[in-house]
Amino acid sequence: MILEVSPTLLSSVGLVALYLGLILLIAEALNRLTDTHGELTRKIVHIGSGHVLLFAWWLEIPAWVGIAAAVIASIIALISYFLPILPSINSVGRRSLGTFFYALSIGILVAIFWPLQHPEYAVIGILVMAWGDGLAALVGQNFGKHPYQIAGIRKSWEGSLTMTVVSFWVIILILGSVQGFHWQIGLIAIAVSLVATALESFSKFGIDNLSVPLGSAMLAFFLNQLFI
Repeated sequence: MILEVSPTLLSSVGLVALYLGLILLIAEALNRLTDTHGELTRKIVHIGSGHVLLFAWWLEIPAWVGIAAAVIASIIALISYFLPILPSINSVGRRSLGTFFYALSIGILVAIFWPLQHPEYAVIGILVMAWGDGLAALVGQNFGKHPYQIAGIRKSWEGSLTMTVVSFWVIILILGSVQGFHWQIGLIAIAVSLVATALESFSKFGIDNLSVPLGSAMLAFFLNQLFI
């Protein structure tokens, strides 16, 4: 099997790599040169890197490129777990494999939905995690006044509500852009956003960075096949 690497593909991959490098550079600069809280720089990377899959969809980057990039990112994340090579993503005072799971989820989703010609579901899974979880953490830490615990994991109702609302709109916008806006999409968005919030509430060891993207994408795909 010969992998086709055209000038168009090289330019597309270069644009995505440039974008991701810029996100990491900004986060590292904030982390090293300012007194910005570590959680903020981590969420800049968390949210910003989620758009990589969106760009891969728009630019029609093939699955093998996405899978290869996810493997490389997973290796880098594992190294960073043991060695502080990227302080901006591992500087919040807790050891977590979340970054590794994040990269792994991207590779799995590309491997599943690119061959099915439905990359929008992979994008849904990642952006629900990127924007939903990212903003939920920031809102919960800064404005969470009503905490609750699940299996010893402390969350806030404000953060969980943010996760639900943001996830709902991510799903509405992506599915609506592909299929048109109709009431069935609203029901799918409600169901998936609630499940995503439940999965996010259990985030021990960063496992939500795997469970939320995979769960959201697969449930959205299943419900869409069932109702539409």
